[in-house]
Amino acid sequence: MSRLIRLLSLVAFIVIAPQIHAAEKPNIIVMVADDLGWNDVGFHGGDIDTPSLDRLAAEGMELNRFYTTPICSPTRAALMTGRNPMRLGVALGVILPWDNNGVHPDEHFMPESFQAAGYQTAMVGKWHLGHAQMTYHPNNRGFEHFYGHLHTEVGFYPPFGNLGGRDFQENGVSIDEQGYETYLLADEVSRYIRERDESKPFFVYMPFIAPHTPLDAPKELQDKYKDINTDLEPARSKQTDHTRRMSKMMMMPSARPMYAAVVDGMDQAIGQVLDTLDDEGIADNTIVLFFSDNGGAAYSVGGADNVPLRGGKGETFEGGIRVVSVMRYPDKLSGGEKMTDIMTAMDVFPTLAEAAGIEPQNTFKLDGRSMWPSISEGIRQPRNDFVFFGSEVPIYGSFNFTVFNDEWKLMQEVDQDQLNITVTNYLFRIKDDPYEHNNLAGKHPEVVAALSEEIRDWRALYPVNGTRSKLVPPPGWRAPRDWATYPQPIDELQPETNTGMAPTETILRILDRDHGERGRLVYDCEPEWWSLGFCLKND
Repeated sequence: MSRLIRLLSLVAFIVIAPQIHAAEKPNIIVMVADDLGWNDVGFHGGDIDTPSLDRLAAEGMELNRFYTTPICSPTRAALMTGRNPMRLGVALGVILPWDNNGVHPDEHFMPESFQAAGYQTAMVGKWHLGHAQMTYHPNNRGFEHFYGHLHTEVGFYPPFGNLGGRDFQENGVSIDEQGYETYLLADEVSRYIRERDESKPFFVYMPFIAPHTPLDAPKELQDKYKDINTDLEPARSKQTDHTRRMSKMMMMPSARPMYAAVVDGMDQAIGQVLDTLDDEGIADNTIVLFFSDNGGAAYSVGGADNVPLRGGKGETFEGGIRVVSVMRYPDKLSGGEKMTDIMTAMDVFPTLAEAAGIEPQNTFKLDGRSMWPSISEGIRQPRNDFVFFGSEVPIYGSFNFTVFNDEWKLMQEVDQDQLNITVTNYLFRIKDDPYEHNNLAGKHPEVVAALSEEIRDWRALYPVNGTRSKLVPPPGWRAPRDWATYPQPIDELQPETNTGMAPTETILRILDRDHGERGRLVYDCEPEWWSLGFCLKND
């Protein structure tokens, strides 16, 4: 009888052990909005109904100083790699349909580490990190399951096309889905959770296309917000406010009502996923992280509101880079808390890895740091080093850059034409002036000079063929009929990355040195002063 009892105990252990192991590791859902404004959620006092996001804030922690890049693809690159997008060549512009750029295949993506640690991994939504080769495809970057779009701006209703080509797929195969896109994503995430392997934890990445333009929403939501206030306070940035003035002069209808409807729809989709976690009894052991990929599109056709922050999408004022963000993890975090330390999109990978107790498998050095001690224990983590962001959107040769830490922030507008470069500096003591009212550049020229050097050194890291603001395709370029067929298969590619015009590695390094601060030819190159300008980091 004792042998039988031991045998039954062993069988029970074999059956139960995987479920116990799964329970030790938290499930993770990373939700990313597309162009959500700071003042467009209820817990910031906004006039759009966002009960699901308000619930996450009440039951979790608001990450009150969460920063992203001012545009889409760079934020997603930073999120997936924990690395500064300036190094990656995906920083100054987004990956456009006619681009063949992506994130270097040697870069390690966050879901790859979670997959190596035994997680099920899925992505549901918008990718926007490369589509020309299968090396850039989500299914080759750590996601076992991919349901969504390779591009942005596919619309909220069928046929979900980009430049006339179909762009809705499941694991590389086009699908013909019907319905409102935001709700389709929620249905798919809910299905994935219900049908998961319960012996393993899961990692789900859910990047919405909402509330990105072109805006559209179900009629009942449009009716709900048809009378919403459209007289928004100024953004206090010349480009954004100029578009609003021009829109009014041309008597164009405000984008605000439709924008509000789209945000409401996204919040309902988030609520559906939260309800699924409740129904499955796994909400307490699931980390839900939400943030916007950049500040709200506050220009005329965008409809977002970032007040009291200054500026908006595409700009490196706070309204373009400081975004709505919350994290809920009932097993570890109390509700209704607020973290005020600086956290960036680059910090997400190391933070979630520490929270889940897994070891990142990256080989390149992370630029992000784990903020888990601050989130979980309230340990202050001052930002003595610098954070850098930039963009060149929408006008080619017109840049926004910033460098900041806990005390100072320098924001630069750099305009290039064929004969001149104009640099406008805005210096803020950001800890005392978070809404950027007082430009101190004239009073502290020494600080401006020092921070300008930091920006110049950082810009010199950019690969010379990185993304730029090229708003039209090469002359004569044509889009495919079906974007799922567009990526070049891996078995049709050569095994090594190409060095370009340089015939040898040695000549490539010489040419890289000669480029100096114009940018990098050698990937992941950061020359030291003692290296005479040569790249030594990869040796």
